[in-house]
Amino acid sequence: MPQPEESIKKILSERRLTISAAESCTGGRVSDHITNISGSSAYFLGGVVAYGNQAKIALLGVDEKSLEDHGAVSREVAEEMAVGCRRAFRSDIAVSTTGVAGPTGGTPSKPVGLVWFGVADGDRTITDRVIFSGDRESIKEEASVHALDLVLRFLGEN
Repeated sequence: MPQPEESIKKILSERRLTISAAESCTGGRVSDHITNISGSSAYFLGGVVAYGNQAKIALLGVDEKSLEDHGAVSREVAEEMAVGCRRAFRSDIAVSTTGVAGPTGGTPSKPVGLVWFGVADGDRTITDRVIFSGDRESIKEEASVHALDLVLRFLGEN
């Protein structure tokens, strides 16, 4: 079975689409997975690690009120990150991740392992919420792969 990044290459290349990534808790791993495929420069326009709230606001256009009302780890912020990333890079689609990789920072309502994802194109945005288990490293890796799987689902291929 091909890796999700290989399937993404095939689909985006066939459809002549581009992608970008806005990452928080995954720290660039989604972009790393995508760029591990030779030829990815044809469809991957770039990524940003917007770890702090100020980066989310300044680079991705996330609404400060969304951060205040819902927190950085929320459906609203994941959605705004994807939409803002797509706009910033002028890509056809964008994927976003925001979560709590741990081992600290979790709360009862936002436990360690909680990650929100977003994927957006010009017409629609989808989000997904998953709680992963394990250590920081495994949460970041599993979330990165899940983000790519969500892109495939968004494209109707998974």
